[in-house]
Amino acid sequence: MNLTTDRIDDVAVVRIGESRLMYPLLSEFASTVLALLKAGESRVLLDLSGVTYVDSATIGCLMDLYRQATATGSTFALCGVQRRVETMLTMTGSHTFLRMYPDEASAIQGVKG
Repeated sequence: MNLTTDRIDDVAVVRIGESRLMYPLLSEFASTVLALLKAGESRVLLDLSGVTYVDSATIGCLMDLYRQATATGSTFALCGVQRRVETMLTMTGSHTFLRMYPDEASAIQGVKG
């Protein structure tokens, strides 16, 4: 899986370099985010700008990661969500609790404030 983690200020930014985030890739993806949370990261941002498709398993995974982040007091947010992915999140109601920002810069400011 094409996945990188960077640090901007005090925000861990996970960049997903796959156009389709689907079930076969979720184990590595979730493990990476969970490792950040277990390491004590208080702000985790997922950059989905390159992702044009997610399946239902991915949406479930995002919901679970959100739940685990909030249980530890961490902030969990998404940025660069493409229209098709946003539609999927809206159809499932996930948009009501997942924080989404149009780009990385606004997301960094949003999760810090």
